Amino acid sequence: MGYVVDYQPTIDQEGVLKVISEYTGLIINSKISAGVQLIDLGVRLKFIGRLGAGLEVIDQAYASAKGIKCFNTPEGNCDAVAEHAIGMLLGLMNHINRADSQVRKGQWSREPNRGVELGGKTVGIIGCGNTGTAFAKRLTGFDVRILAYDKYKSGFGTGTIEETRLDAIYEYADVVSLHVQLTDETNYLVNKKFIKQFNKPFYLVNTSRGKVVNTEDLLWGIEQGLILGAALDVLENEKLESFSKTELIQFERLCSLDNVLLTPHIAGWTKESKEKIAKAMAFKIKGIL
Repeated sequence: MGYVVDYQPTIDQEGVLKVISEYTGLIINSKISAGVQLIDLGVRLKFIGRLGAGLEVIDQAYASAKGIKCFNTPEGNCDAVAEHAIGMLLGLMNHINRADSQVRKGQWSREPNRGVELGGKTVGIIGCGNTGTAFAKRLTGFDVRILAYDKYKSGFGTGTIEETRLDAIYEYADVVSLHVQLTDETNYLVNKKFIKQFNKPFYLVNTSRGKVVNTEDLLWGIEQGLILGAALDVLENEKLESFSKTELIQFERLCSLDNVLLTPHIAGWTKESKEKIAKAMAFKIKGIL
């Protein structure tokens, strides 16, 4: 397209602020935030592209007011997220991490590690965009009932996906998987009130954003037996070195529970998704310019 591209993977927020006035476009991941200050300094900006799904790092309303186009590329890593969510769920229900750790220590413990089959269960999907749909697609071979709720979409039900209200997920779900953007509405979506509304204990999978789940309330739900286990690819604060005292205590409690599975925000982080995201980004930039 005739543009010079500067690739600076180690640059920090302050570094971007110092140079952004020189650039026509900005492509970021979750490390850089495009708020009012950055947008004001980006006097030449025509677009801001977010690698992956989360647009919460961009002040979209302010950027739009300045004539700057904003977009993301959720179609690039939705397959990776879906596969990771399935893997975490199966690992959680079958105690794979715990059993692996025990065998490595010379412990051959079978009965305490008896698993639970996914087949025959009801899976509730909250958010049926790119990743939610990809997750549902991969569930179809497991003989499960799939209930999907999306506040901002309709008409997405199929022969295998039941488009439903949140109340139905509360009533029937054995598993809940979160696939939503982080917004004012979804911040702490999963809290005590949410957990208490379920008719039976359930497994929770979160590959969306950490702040969609209130960590303290999640721990409460697990300790009360209302949540059977949690698979978390994301945390409220993912900069472990910056934990407050409260966050450190919560993290240590999570780590002490063998029905909690943790990964470092890598659900969409595959070799294939890196290329898919890049291609989707290039296509969208070409459309704008």
